[in-house]
Amino acid sequence: MAELEMQEHPVLRAERAALERWCRGDPSGFLEISADDVGYFEPFLWQRIDGRAALATHYEALRGQVKVRSFEILDPRIVESGEMVLLSYRFRSTGETGVATHWQASEVYRLGPQGPRIVHTHWSLPQSDAE
Repeated sequence: MAELEMQEHPVLRAERAALERWCRGDPSGFLEISADDVGYFEPFLWQRIDGRAALATHYEALRGQVKVRSFEILDPRIVESGEMVLLSYRFRSTGETGVATHWQASEVYRLGPQGPRIVHTHWSLPQSDAE
C-alpha cells in the first residue's frame, strides 16, 4: 500500500464535490458516487445501512435540513491498494448560526470505469470538539 498525495486525487475531488452539495442540503452528490453495495455508519443510527436504495431513503429524510456556511476537509489521508482507496479526514463545518461542528470521516472507494464509487462510509463524532 502506498500513501499518496491527495491534491489532485480523483477520490478527494469527488468527496469535496459531494460535500459541497451536502452542505447546501442536497445529499444527491453522495448518492451519485455511492456504489449499489455501499455500507453506511453514522453515530445517530444503531445499525449499518446496506445498499444505495436504503441510503437514498435515509438521505431523503435529511434533504434540505443541512445548511452550512463553510466547511473544511482537514488532514486528509489517502491510501490506495489495487482498486480500493481509503480516504480519511477530519471535517469542520460552520452552520448558519456560526456554530462549528467537528466530525471524523472514513470512506472506502472502489475505482472503476465510471470513476470512484463509495463502498463504505463511516462518520463519527470526536471525543472532544476541541481542535
